[in-house]
Amino acid sequence: MKAIRRFTVRPVLPEPLQPLSDLARNLRWSWHTETQQLFQAADPEGWRPADADPVRLLGAVSAGRLTELAGDQHFLRRLAEVSDDLRQYVSGPRWYQNQLSQGAELPAAVAYFSPEFGVTAALPQYSGGLGILAGDHLKAASDLGVPLIGVGLLYRHGYFRQSLSRDGWQQEHYPVLDPDELPLTLVREPDGSPSRVVLALPGGRSLHASIWQAQVGRVPLLLLDSDVEENAPGERDVTDRLYGGGSDHRLLQEMLLGIGGVRAVRTYCRLTGHPVPEVFHTNEGHAGFLGLERIRELSETGLDFDAALEVVRAGTVFTTHTPVPAGIDRFERQLVARHFGDDGELPGVGVERILPLGMETYPGGEPGLFNMAVMGLRLAQRANGVSTLHGAVSREMFSGLWPGFDPSEVPITSVTNGVHAPTWVAPEVLRLGARKFGTERAGNALAGAEVGETSGAETDDGGRTGTPRRWSAVAAVPDQEIWDLRRGLREQLVTEVRKRLYASWRRRGAGTAELDWIDGVLDPDVLTIGFARRVPSYKRLTLMLHDRDRLRALLLHPTHPIQIVVAGKAHPADDGGKRLVQELVRFADDPRVRHRIVFLPDYGMAMAQKLYPGCDVWLNNPLRPLEACGTSGMKAALNGCLNLSVRDGWWDEWFEPDFGWAIPTADGSATNEDRRDELEANALYSLIEDRVAPRFYDRNARDLPERWIEMVRRTLVTLGPKVLAGRMVREYVERLYAPAALARRALQPATARELAGWKARIHAAWPDVAVDHVEAAADTVVGGSAELGSTLALRVRIALGGLEPDDVEVQVVAGRVDSADAIAEVQTFPLKPAGGHDLEGRWLYEGPLALDRTGPYGYTVRVLPSHPLLASGAELGLVAVPNASTGEGGGVLLR
Repeated sequence: MKAIRRFTVRPVLPEPLQPLSDLARNLRWSWHTETQQLFQAADPEGWRPADADPVRLLGAVSAGRLTELAGDQHFLRRLAEVSDDLRQYVSGPRWYQNQLSQGAELPAAVAYFSPEFGVTAALPQYSGGLGILAGDHLKAASDLGVPLIGVGLLYRHGYFRQSLSRDGWQQEHYPVLDPDELPLTLVREPDGSPSRVVLALPGGRSLHASIWQAQVGRVPLLLLDSDVEENAPGERDVTDRLYGGGSDHRLLQEMLLGIGGVRAVRTYCRLTGHPVPEVFHTNEGHAGFLGLERIRELSETGLDFDAALEVVRAGTVFTTHTPVPAGIDRFERQLVARHFGDDGELPGVGVERILPLGMETYPGGEPGLFNMAVMGLRLAQRANGVSTLHGAVSREMFSGLWPGFDPSEVPITSVTNGVHAPTWVAPEVLRLGARKFGTERAGNALAGAEVGETSGAETDDGGRTGTPRRWSAVAAVPDQEIWDLRRGLREQLVTEVRKRLYASWRRRGAGTAELDWIDGVLDPDVLTIGFARRVPSYKRLTLMLHDRDRLRALLLHPTHPIQIVVAGKAHPADDGGKRLVQELVRFADDPRVRHRIVFLPDYGMAMAQKLYPGCDVWLNNPLRPLEACGTSGMKAALNGCLNLSVRDGWWDEWFEPDFGWAIPTADGSATNEDRRDELEANALYSLIEDRVAPRFYDRNARDLPERWIEMVRRTLVTLGPKVLAGRMVREYVERLYAPAALARRALQPATARELAGWKARIHAAWPDVAVDHVEAAADTVVGGSAELGSTLALRVRIALGGLEPDDVEVQVVAGRVDSADAIAEVQTFPLKPAGGHDLEGRWLYEGPLALDRTGPYGYTVRVLPSHPLLASGAELGLVAVPNASTGEGGGVLLR
């Protein structure tokens, strides 16, 4: 018999145990070992059934046990210590506050918007890498003291839970999540009523949402929930599932995230006194509508649309996470138009001004589609990809927004992702340096390096401990100790895999009598390779199956065997991805190899935290360059796992033979995708057979693989500090947040109006801007050649079309040229006005060009708009260049 209504009955904590409630409600416990150990001690028998979730644990602990704990002086002393530590953590100065005290100009606060957040398995609001990255961003910001507010949606069914049918087909399940059973608090007004945000929908309907708050250390995370009584059934389901539904559903989710999210931030700041954000960070295009809401806010203060747009752009940072157009949300123009204007949201902000922000009105675009990433770029003065290679790919992918500029000049930079060490590093690894420091707490040395500079100057604790000392401690750990650690972690993984595999087969319908073979699955002394991620086609889950006989030979090698642990979810609507999962599962079901290769369903944070430490090698074989970053390999590396990967994402940037192996790629040489898979699969097999496995099994007289151990040590000491989320967040603060805050402060109403007016004047005049004539001193270049070290004296006549010299910058663009005269290794040099304009209104510019390189060399001249409040010369997408055929003239309006 089923209940008709469900609710949670919470225990009443005795007064001495009240701090447990605060500890459970602050998700710092998810990365703080001492807090986890405290809750485990509170109810050792209930800790595992509660999935190591303090909120669930407190909801299930007996009243008798609570009474017992209230009189346990030893437990109360531990409780006081952990509570005091949390109070100090959330209130004391950190890196950010130290920077402010030293005079750094930093934003008062930053609002960070993301469609998903992977903070802990106890709050399942993520699907994959984007959400885990967002969660790590919040945690690192907390450790650093960055005044961040996270903003997302609360999905009542999360993403989905994955199981397998008997024949290996993915099954999806959507358990209902009750916010009262999650580490969340409902945001309320002073009178106790729930705070609400409301969006207007077409036809006079409304979308209401409550605001739930999760506390991530020092950082509040606001999650909007449409499952409220004021909504009609359709609107209640807006936040039902992550990445579910059709276009209408997704549009409403993204309007609620962006527009409703800004309103939630305003509500939270009003109620709590939290500093109002000066910078808004859009994590992927899903939250792009936040810029429109901020324009609406500013229009109510008297700013017109163009001036408000300049203010919003100055204070916005946009991060793109996808290198493939298919990963970007795009909506039909009519659908977007129907939801805005006087009959929908943002009344007073004309639809005719909203639509051009997202329309693909550029070469190669589809003019009828509204592109969320394009809107994100047009509403943000600063944008970035998530690795150096991804930055280059993004500049190429979005270069249509800046025609006339080489992709290298497109104003999209990169900040390489990082991962939060205290979350992802196994406790055993954290303790690796403990003996060197002399205390168990110092064993958290690797985690403490999360917020320190690799140069050793700064840490989260105000400089009391330098990062190099923390990481370099591993260099002094004996080989035997490192090898024993790796073997112990592998053994833990074997135990975990067998438990999960047994549960999976039971759900697939197998009886207990069929499963005695599971006790022999995996071997703690065999080289273990891990592969776990989402299952889109470009990640190539089944590349390892390309030559099944060769894979079997590797798995069953008589002296150098390998074993592989695989996990991953295909999107519920992606039958192609589900077929890949089924193909892998069927291979792993083969009795000949099922003790050497396993597929574990329901990949998530809880599984990942067991998987990364226990693997010796982390495999990643995407189609290059379609992996934006690939942070799973970073998490593995922090545990001493070596990477075996295609040079894509972060691995392209930081690969060294000390840290693992690079799988050769055939991009650009293979004639088709099948041939490319064949070449790269064969390269993978050869690497494992000839280099990876022999090194693992190559033992010295003490039965230690000393060369392997040295690679583990180098990975921890040298690679570890690079892949930290603390490094990533510091880069965002210093390179993007701080400049955005300064730009925003500079745009007071009068300045914003002036800048908007200036841009309008530039756009109107630009068709008449032209490079009329370029000449160089005749005696410098003789017979088509010149000497290294000589100087060209350039004279250029420019038609400015009514603009003044202060409105533009005239540049020489020079560098080596290829056979098609394309300039590479570009250098730019400004030319200066030389007197006024002539009778025809042309201005003379002059300047030297030093010839400092040998070989084929060339130059051209261009005119760019110039204003002190522009972030780059390419920002407006306008450039005037000489006529391609004559070398003269040619003002071009490019955007």
